[in-house]
Amino acid sequence: MDREPDRGQYAISYFTSPEAERPANFFPLPNAIFHIGLSTGAIAVYSYLMYCEDRKSHQCWPSYKVIGKAVGMSENTVRKYVHELWYKELIQIEPSKHELGGQIRNGNLQYKILPIQRAIDNYNEGQLWK
Repeated sequence: MDREPDRGQYAISYFTSPEAERPANFFPLPNAIFHIGLSTGAIAVYSYLMYCEDRKSHQCWPSYKVIGKAVGMSENTVRKYVHELWYKELIQIEPSKHELGGQIRNGNLQYKILPIQRAIDNYNEGQLWK
């Protein structure tokens, strides 16, 4: 017996003009991300960070474990690709802390998505020296 899958959460609504309001279940991914020498794993991690990003503050704070589960990687592999994104100046990383039972403990890293133009400029400059 065939059943139609529940598409409520993933329903796609198309807009017909640039002035139309964009649907809430999309996130922007710059086209240039495919032209600045990133590995496929780094693109996957960057995409997930963009998905989690607060559009006003450009920040998010998923753990390596959460990112890994979403993109099908181990925590150590996610750590490697996060470092690649930081090195390419696509993200900033800041540690966070929280208080639990009167003790201060380390929290998840806080990521800030940076404007992609800096990464493009760095990539192009590197190409000039090859």
